[in-house]
Amino acid sequence: MTTALPEDRNRLRWRCRRGLLELDMILLPFFDRDYDRLGPAEQAAFRRLLQFPDSRLLGWFQDPASCPHKELREVIKKI
Repeated sequence: MTTALPEDRNRLRWRCRRGLLELDMILLPFFDRDYDRLGPAEQAAFRRLLQFPDSRLLGWFQDPASCPHKELREVIKKI
């Protein structure tokens, strides 16, 4: 478990805010509650997840098996 610096954490939290309310309702609570409990590899996967467009993320959250990236799929399942 690692804890990001406050500035980094704030930037990352801001990136959790998406164009779709559905994603905001999924990502923000998870970030606030669980991000700091993730291991370094899982935190890196979460940050990578945020780089994808909203439509793809929503599809992956609706069907985690459709995500072709194993490390992202594991984080999606935790969320």
